[in-house]
Amino acid sequence: MPSKKPKSEGWFESLDSELEQSTRKLERDITEKSTQKHDMNKTVIEDFWKILLRFEKIGIHFSMEPSHDLFARFEKFPYEYEMKETFDFANTNSITLTDRTRDQGRTGDALKIRYYLDDGVQHMRLVFEYCEGEHYYKYSGWKRMYSQYVLYDMPMGKVGMDELHDILGSVIKVWYESHLKRSRSILLAYMKETFEKGESFAQ
Repeated sequence: MPSKKPKSEGWFESLDSELEQSTRKLERDITEKSTQKHDMNKTVIEDFWKILLRFEKIGIHFSMEPSHDLFARFEKFPYEYEMKETFDFANTNSITLTDRTRDQGRTGDALKIRYYLDDGVQHMRLVFEYCEGEHYYKYSGWKRMYSQYVLYDMPMGKVGMDELHDILGSVIKVWYESHLKRSRSILLAYMKETFEKGESFAQ
């Protein structure tokens, strides 16, 4: 009668199979998340560039981070371009569109997207950041006081580009109107009435 194999035989092969399955699952998850972030960032960066160009038409100057020369290849600057596939959209963790208008205290008004981790889950947050004025500190002198309104904040897996575009569209319409009417208060009142106040800080 053949002897039975000890139960301990083959245990590592079984363990190795489980570890290989875990590795492949993790690699798939990482690839999917990287692809999602690449696509989202590519869309948002091009959206911000188009917004910048729209404001340029009425003589309002914005700046962008990342810079246009990093993410776009121009046939004829600034309207004829294609997005660079060599740009690392997937590892871009912040995108900023900043108003450079000097009057009414607008310099520094900005839309900012950043990614952050919360309990191991990556989130996308869109804020409107603005300067509330200056404050004198005894030991460090005058500093500009900034505050934020949170326009959108969602775990990566739940980010909806249609919802994000709806929010962006409503904000840009009011921002544009506030420039046409030379009244920053229109924009700030809209933020206060519509969105939750975020953090404040000195710089």
